[in-house]
Amino acid sequence: MGQPLSHYRNILSIIGGIVRVRVPTARDGRTPPARLRDLASLHKANGDTVLAQVIRIDAEVVSLQVFGGTDGLTTEASVRFLGHPMAVTCSRNVLGRVFGSTGEPIDRGPELAEDRRVPIGGPSVNPMRRMMPNRMIRTDVPMIDVFNSLVESQKIPIFSVAGEPYNALLARIAIQADADVVVFGGMGLIFDDYHYFRQRFLDAGVFAHTVMFVNLASDSVVERLLVPDMCLAVAERFAVEEGRRVLVLLTDMTAFADATKEVGISMERVPSNRGHMGDLYSQLARRYEKACDFRGAGSVTVLSVTTMPGDDVTHPVPDNTGYITEGQFYLRGGRIDPFGSLSRLKQHVLEHTREDHGQLMNTMIRLYAGARDAEQKRAMAFDLSAFDEKLLRFGGLFEERFMDVDVSLPLEQALDRGWQTLAECFEPGELVMKQDLIDKYFPHSGDDEPAGEP
Repeated sequence: MGQPLSHYRNILSIIGGIVRVRVPTARDGRTPPARLRDLASLHKANGDTVLAQVIRIDAEVVSLQVFGGTDGLTTEASVRFLGHPMAVTCSRNVLGRVFGSTGEPIDRGPELAEDRRVPIGGPSVNPMRRMMPNRMIRTDVPMIDVFNSLVESQKIPIFSVAGEPYNALLARIAIQADADVVVFGGMGLIFDDYHYFRQRFLDAGVFAHTVMFVNLASDSVVERLLVPDMCLAVAERFAVEEGRRVLVLLTDMTAFADATKEVGISMERVPSNRGHMGDLYSQLARRYEKACDFRGAGSVTVLSVTTMPGDDVTHPVPDNTGYITEGQFYLRGGRIDPFGSLSRLKQHVLEHTREDHGQLMNTMIRLYAGARDAEQKRAMAFDLSAFDEKLLRFGGLFEERFMDVDVSLPLEQALDRGWQTLAECFEPGELVMKQDLIDKYFPHSGDDEPAGEP
């Protein structure tokens, strides 16, 4: 329901991206002019207009979060409340398009003014309407597909540090994942990173089923808070109304958390931990909990990047993220670390892939752990046994053939390559695996190499 076209001019303060305005309390049963999360328009003295969102109501004092910054805004400006929350365009026409951090097209394509718009930031799905995840999303990244499978409706971050190729990994997953729709959200991206993602999607021919929401480093910091909500609102509509399997990719959630910190400081809130507000967990959980496998419809899977300042996993952002998500991938030295990485839902899909998947995964990780121990023994000048030498050879092959993020193999070829690698380093009796699996899959001399072997 629209609000009366009343303008309020009693602006009390302008701090950072936050404007505080006095709004008389509604009387006689009328709808209050300001409601939480509703939009407002601010009219500057020079005639320009900027959008803002109601983020706090304290009696007659309303706090507005201004999108696009407060440059040129004075206490002489007027405020009009629009009576509805932020909405994003959602139709099949958004596929293959790029939108800015306020939902407007930035790719010079046609306007979508006549297309349907849906509100953002709604509640997560009732747990009673969720299904138990049991379908794998193939990414053709062996360290994910084989050792920590990505499952539909999963919420999982990539923990990394600045300088690691997490953007390259995220782009590969977007291109190779067997999802119907990919929704990409970039927060605080430099232009080169934005251009990299868009060009990769175009060159790979997947842009037709991809939609991008981008907040550049030169854009307003406050607008970064809108990007995840817009991505998830669009993803939910495709999943619920069209039964699509939607993969949402977000980078970087640390930039999102820093934006919430900046807003909190502008509102003079007391920080809780290293400058972050006490509601950081809730802010992250509201977004991650949108991941869902809808009963009788599609699914939303959320894969994000979380950079760790100083490679500190106890930093508030990765620390709180770990309590919300269902595992994590650690990207270090251009490799996905098999020991820090974990997918808590992988057991739900192993029985649906291939019978040797679980056994092979456990055996290879166990032997690679032995290889790491053998490396330490060698570094300390201990004598190495013949089996230690085999472990060291296996460790080198494992890192080269599986851990490097540039390796791309379908699941079945990756499993075959795993057996081939074991056969090059060990005898069947040294594997401690089920004999029927060894008899069926272990390559013997004269066998052809599995597909995909260089």
